[in-house]
Amino acid sequence: MKRKLILLIMTIMTTIMVAACGANDETSVDEGVKVVTSFSILADLAENVVGERGVVEYLVPIGEEPHEYETIPSDFQKVSDADVFYVNGFGLEGWLERLVQNVGDVPIVSVTDGITPLPISDQEGEDPHAWLDVTNVILYVNNIRDDLSERDPEGAEQYSANAEKYITELEDLHDWIQSEVETVEQTKRTIVVSENAFQYFGEQYGFETVGIWQLNSHEEGTHSQIANVVETVRERQIPAVFVETTVDKRFMETVSRDAGVEIAGEVYTDAVGLEGSGAETYIKMIEHNVSTFVDGLTK
Repeated sequence: MKRKLILLIMTIMTTIMVAACGANDETSVDEGVKVVTSFSILADLAENVVGERGVVEYLVPIGEEPHEYETIPSDFQKVSDADVFYVNGFGLEGWLERLVQNVGDVPIVSVTDGITPLPISDQEGEDPHAWLDVTNVILYVNNIRDDLSERDPEGAEQYSANAEKYITELEDLHDWIQSEVETVEQTKRTIVVSENAFQYFGEQYGFETVGIWQLNSHEEGTHSQIANVVETVRERQIPAVFVETTVDKRFMETVSRDAGVEIAGEVYTDAVGLEGSGAETYIKMIEHNVSTFVDGLTK
């Protein structure tokens, strides 16, 4: 009787151990590839390619500017645990060098390969905001697809299918933008924001762009910079100006008051919107921006 009881206990324990091992193996498979990106827009693009084959996280919180971000200790662990870390490049992630020194040998991949950067007006350096031109984002997606397929060959077919589906949506978005902006008169096609982030958008869709500063709001927004923008708005009779969700609104409020024009709305540059904003994805944020520009400049 005692021998039977011992055998029964051993059988139960073996069953539990096998089940536990099976669960662990299943969890490992289910987790798939782990991707970390520098900021939320890249995360959304990566998620559309990764699909169900992995998880995607990002470092810079929504509402903060990627080029001014101060890394925190948990960022180092998050990147260290990743299979790949996607960044924009073009000087956007100025904090990247310090991060790299603390994360070991995790591959760091710039997803702007193949894109010709625009210069920053009146400064040395490259304008990093290439993602605000939808045709550039198609290249971002292709780069992410190719990198993931090389890292995870078994998922290459799925990455390709996901990317193809998403690129079709981006092409539709590009066509929609071209149609929407046709309603704005040529003389009114000037976008005025605090940071001149819409140069790529302007080149692609036929707008001039004006900013109080070019890049990085630290020590910017001087009286002379604001005065220059006010003068431009008055001379060109620009009907409205805009504020960015990641920039202090007080600078543009001064321009609005001194130039006698309204702030026509908020636009997204360096991050997607928070849950409930209506701009939670890249496509939604671009749709929001275009609608805001068109409404403001056609009044």
